Amino acid sequence: MKHPQFICFCLTILLSAFVTKASAQEVFDYDTEIRPMLVQKCIECHNTNMPKANVNLDNYKEKARVVKDGAFWLKVLEQIESRAMPPKSKSPLSEEDYRLLVDGINGILQNSLKEHVPGQIVIRRLSHTEYQYTVKDLTGYDFDARSYFPSDGSGGGGFDNQGGSLFITPLKLERYYDAADLILQGVAENEQLWRNIAPEEYDPSWLTRLTVWVKSLFDDSYSSSTHAQLAAEKAIFPFATKAYRRFLKDDEKERLSTLFAQVYQGMDTLDNPQRFDQSIAQVYKMVMVSPHFLYRTEEEPPNSKPYYLSDFEMASRLSYFLWSSMPDDELFSLAYMGKLQDTLVLEGQVKRMLADPKAKRFAESFSTQWLGINKLLDTQPIVDPEKFPDFDMPLREALYRETVEYFYYVLTDSKNMMELVNSNYTFLNQKLADFYGVEGNFTDEYKKVLLANANRGGVMGMGSVLTVSSLPVRTSPVLRGKYVMEQIMGISPPPPPPEVAELVEDEGAHSELGLRKLLERHRSSPGCFSCHQKMDPLGLGLENFDATGRWRDSYGKAAIDASGTLADGREFNGPAELKVLLMDEKEKIARNLATKVLSYALGRGTIFTDEPALRKLETALLENNFNPDPFIVELVKSYPFRMKINDFRDKINEVL
Repeated sequence: MKHPQFICFCLTILLSAFVTKASAQEVFDYDTEIRPMLVQKCIECHNTNMPKANVNLDNYKEKARVVKDGAFWLKVLEQIESRAMPPKSKSPLSEEDYRLLVDGINGILQNSLKEHVPGQIVIRRLSHTEYQYTVKDLTGYDFDARSYFPSDGSGGGGFDNQGGSLFITPLKLERYYDAADLILQGVAENEQLWRNIAPEEYDPSWLTRLTVWVKSLFDDSYSSSTHAQLAAEKAIFPFATKAYRRFLKDDEKERLSTLFAQVYQGMDTLDNPQRFDQSIAQVYKMVMVSPHFLYRTEEEPPNSKPYYLSDFEMASRLSYFLWSSMPDDELFSLAYMGKLQDTLVLEGQVKRMLADPKAKRFAESFSTQWLGINKLLDTQPIVDPEKFPDFDMPLREALYRETVEYFYYVLTDSKNMMELVNSNYTFLNQKLADFYGVEGNFTDEYKKVLLANANRGGVMGMGSVLTVSSLPVRTSPVLRGKYVMEQIMGISPPPPPPEVAELVEDEGAHSELGLRKLLERHRSSPGCFSCHQKMDPLGLGLENFDATGRWRDSYGKAAIDASGTLADGREFNGPAELKVLLMDEKEKIARNLATKVLSYALGRGTIFTDEPALRKLETALLENNFNPDPFIVELVKSYPFRMKINDFRDKINEVL
């Protein structure tokens, strides 16, 4: 049911109609009029038990669900408007029933976009990447969270920061306790790191101890433990404030202070400063296993309408979007002064944050997940080790790093995201230059290299992308074509019919005929041709690259023919010419980048009510030569990023 090109086209028509059809209002009630008509005319065939054509309308018992899946309901609306539904075998809709369904559904979708409903963002745990960088910025300690914890899956948007996939299991909770111990132990072993989070070396002099004793004579509640507790609060409260990404509440301060006092009193066999430091470390452990640290939480004041985030919540959204970590002192300060609702301040912060080296975290986290190359760092083989024996872990890491360095350069230096599709440079070190056959003086460090060969420029000429879009033993033009459609242009082809046979895996046939001839046989079925006509040329245009990204001219006996014709009739020969043609697909690429980056920034998949924001993001790219700065500024100023609604599923009916 998912055809993004068709959906985008329908959305364009619908949004244009909103401007011209002033009479199109939501005049029908969903619960009492529209839903009963769907039950009467549609749900007999499209229900949970018998979803004809895999369309189940019975699930949409509330208006909120219709809005959430608005793109799907555009397709339903198109079927009703064209009178394709109900089918000819059923009684047609009367004019009154037709107007009820068409105007009613149209009105619901129109109002959902007009009201700028931001969608629900659930409370979610820090991803492993976010945890690792938050620990780094909080304590200064480098902790390899991605290796230590069980792996996370990706959510609806394909990223590991999606709320739907970030749950805590009993095993993971136990690991968080152990991780806090390891981190604090590592910090304590480094005097400089420890003094950064516990600045005072508490070892009272004899004069201080005498003063405390004198005070205790006049105040029964005052003791040496009280003096230590007051000193500890000067370290504990700032640490917890940073860890929780907001000001502490009074009861939280009391709880942390009381815990220190209890631990300190129980360690009376130790001398200071060890007694003091170890007691503080126990409080810090409590902070680091608290839900306020492990989860990204946002307050939900009683409000049935969309509302703006608090300044501290905005600070966190900004920092986890662009730095994968907690806010720094400047963001905290701006939040404290209430300035993060000012769009000019937000614009300045985006530019400052992108200029900070920590922006490389965003470059790595986003690009490697968007392109699917993070699997290169997994320990499992990604290609057949017998067929490609030199494809070892150092090479995999080098291919991965090339893509990260390249994306970071585009983000912060070249400022043209279309160079992700095609360019005349890349980033190489000695190992990667040897692998690609590029001559020059190289070291282990990566440097920008101008390419004499136009086939390599852009991500589609990188070994990382070419490897993850191949099979373990050979290339697959179908997989690569599908990859280009989905990851670069944002077009998802429908799944193949279940009866379609796999491509023959006989190596002799590949050597004799080549993949082009085999694919021609494979797609001769009418049920396969329409999709393969779009996918296969894209993949065949990259056939000069083998399954690890190395250049080749033949399969063995058969020479490689990398020419092709796109579905619109444009012809090319080889990767360089293919990329030139794809550079003309700016609208599709802009839409795809807008969808992917917004999903990453929000930690959820995009929904129908994001459409006005997505259109502005597309425009920001198209009108600014794909400069990421105005694009990201527009995203940070958008209503899905700055606003929230308490419970989208329950409250949206009150909004619309």
